[in-house]
Amino acid sequence: MKHQPAIYALVRLHADLGGRIKANRKESVRLAGDMKHVEAVLKMLEPGFDVRRIAARRKNRGNPYFKRGAVFRAVQEILREAHEPMTTSRIVEALFRQRGIEKPEREAMRTMVGAVHSSLRNHEGKTVTGEGKPVRWQLKEA
Repeated sequence: MKHQPAIYALVRLHADLGGRIKANRKESVRLAGDMKHVEAVLKMLEPGFDVRRIAARRKNRGNPYFKRGAVFRAVQEILREAHEPMTTSRIVEALFRQRGIEKPEREAMRTMVGAVHSSLRNHEGKTVTGEGKPVRWQLKEA
């Protein structure tokens, strides 16, 4: 076998992933049981309660780089220093450089682009303006 170390590593990885899948299945079975118990208690307290109306929801993850409400202030600072309108991705790159992160991970970059873009959209027309495709943002002139 020519590629024995690679094959060995891939076999171990495959086994590890299989183990994770089994663990997640067990966890899902446990969570489903817990959910049925909660539904039973709801039915005991309120017999006519329709549990199908309860929507599943995920917890919001906070931004690891900025506290709540700080993203837009940082974006405003970047736009004040800019000499021309900037795209959302350029603004995010500048934010990471400002924080001392030269090569952010792809997922972190994607998350920040979403946060910055939604923040800019929320303030569009009030403090910032955007035009073109891709949208280039600048501070609204007073």
